[in-house]
Amino acid sequence: MTGDPHLNFPSSVLFFGCGNMGGAMLNGWIAAGIDPARFSVIDPFAKDLPQGVRRIETAAELKGPVDVLLLAIKPQMLAELGEAIAACLGPNTLIVSILAGIGIETLQTHFSGTHIMRLMPNLAASIGKSPMAMASNTLNDAERAAISSWMAPLGTPIWIDNESQFDAITALAGSGPAFVYRFIDALALGGKELGLAPEVANQLALAMVEGAALLAAQSSDPLKSLAAKVTSPGGTTAAGLAILDEDDRLSKLIAATLRAARDRGVALGKGE
Repeated sequence: MTGDPHLNFPSSVLFFGCGNMGGAMLNGWIAAGIDPARFSVIDPFAKDLPQGVRRIETAAELKGPVDVLLLAIKPQMLAELGEAIAACLGPNTLIVSILAGIGIETLQTHFSGTHIMRLMPNLAASIGKSPMAMASNTLNDAERAAISSWMAPLGTPIWIDNESQFDAITALAGSGPAFVYRFIDALALGGKELGLAPEVANQLALAMVEGAALLAAQSSDPLKSLAAKVTSPGGTTAAGLAILDEDDRLSKLIAATLRAARDRGVALGKGE
């Protein structure tokens, strides 16, 4: 972590939109000890906001321009809500956008003269375990360091120099958890097909994936080497890997999955 997030954290953060991802970030910061009074939310559909977080309907209810506006609406709503968003901004407001597919250049056409950065987290922000990919073409090194310090309670801050990579980052780091959850579910379903009780198959799949991920994160070995350590020639693991590796089916499936997610991000950026 870079610095103390409590010292560097902005005094006023407005969530413009607070669905699943915005809510995960909000909960993660509050779990880290950030004062809920620093946060306001504009979202008529947000439910069960943490105690102390202020729900408002319009910029008129703000005491003044906010330090940070976290833009967490659906990308297709940007044009419709642009005027309402702009009313919340001051000359020194930082816009942090988690909109998939919407680049900084497009955001600048809506909010000119404002510092803008893109952020791609995932739902693990709520437990401080999300990659926090960030990009900006206006922030200096000191500003980036300060932002990293107050993003750190949500996971691992990673600055990306080439914003054109964000659609790929969104596919891997943003959408990726859904693919992992589906894989865990497939493992559990496979266990049930082999005769395991549903609750046992679910527990085994979750515990196994959690342990494997923690071990991989703590190990200096390449992932293929870790897989090799589990595999004995002619053994059970080798038999299963032979199915996954046949014609590179697993690698091709994942590559196609990420490509589809990336391409959808590109399409969103074009307003499609």
